[in-house]
Amino acid sequence: MHSLPNTRRPTLHAAWLGRSLALHTLNLPLARPSTAMLRRHTDMAANVLRMGILGAAHIAPMALIRPAREVPEVEVTAIAARDPGRARAFANKHGIARVHPTYDALLADPEIDAVYNPLPNGLHCEWSIKALQAGKHVLCEKPLAANADEAARMVATADATGRALVEAFHWRYHPLAARMRAVIDSGVLGAIRRIETHFCIPLPFRNDIRYRYDLGGGATMDVGCYTISVLRFLAGAEPEVVHAEAKLASPEVDRRMDAELRFPDGRTGHITCALFSAALFRARAKVLGDGEMKVFNPYAPHFFNRLRVQTPERTTVERVPGDATYTYQLRAFAERVRSNIPLPTEGEDAIANMRVIDAVYEKAGLKRRGT
Repeated sequence: MHSLPNTRRPTLHAAWLGRSLALHTLNLPLARPSTAMLRRHTDMAANVLRMGILGAAHIAPMALIRPAREVPEVEVTAIAARDPGRARAFANKHGIARVHPTYDALLADPEIDAVYNPLPNGLHCEWSIKALQAGKHVLCEKPLAANADEAARMVATADATGRALVEAFHWRYHPLAARMRAVIDSGVLGAIRRIETHFCIPLPFRNDIRYRYDLGGGATMDVGCYTISVLRFLAGAEPEVVHAEAKLASPEVDRRMDAELRFPDGRTGHITCALFSAALFRARAKVLGDGEMKVFNPYAPHFFNRLRVQTPERTTVERVPGDATYTYQLRAFAERVRSNIPLPTEGEDAIANMRVIDAVYEKAGLKRRGT
């Protein structure tokens, strides 16, 4: 990571120059910054992770630009989009210093350390691999790829290049995730028998890219990847898909998916996900044992969440506070690049999540996404 000029964070030299002009106007003596002050500033600037964005995606402000304002170790410095005019408008709106005419030009920029990839699912593999091979670390939107084979190639490239490749399952970095896990590990629920996760949203506009098979669309790829990730996390194990049933928006593209799963120790699981269904909005997880844990909104808990634990002895309800999930995620990503200590949403975990997605489509009688 290196420093670079930035209009939002003036350098110490620039600040000193502005102060010198003011003092000169007032005919006051000027004190130069000490060598120690300059060294401290240089050390701080050298730790800034300079990030570029591939595509002017709607999620980028929430997932990266606003969190970067809360994470001083990260600076969003450049963007490229298929439409350069759209990229320029996006950059002007969000204060991004440089606009590159193409994705390749952005990846060739030596003053970018990492990229955020919010492109359509079907383009995650191609451009994440290109970024890794260009020496950039990658924070890639979920799901990591169009299928498990693509995910494996991406992870292999990250390993070969020594760069970080992190899947942007931001929910994993909010304190609610650790709290859910702590309740299960405490034994208060007794022997766990079943885990269910549900995520349904209203997306009636069929021209949305999430309904395009060629771009890796479908309910299971979009909101469904969350349900599978949370299910696997709560179980602490990898499931087998027993049965799946899809309701289609168009050939091969699911608008809703229900799947039944089984774990090696006999526990069962279920996911429901939808982009458009009778359940307009549903965001919850349930863990059943001798007791029961119900969680409202484990996917974006910074907006609101509720964790209810019911046992034969008592019932408790709590809300787990915290910053935005995306802020936690960006802090973790910057630390991952700095320390080289892997995060929970990379490597084999990302491949495993894609394996379950592929298996859900297979059991539903649909083609997996991608080639």
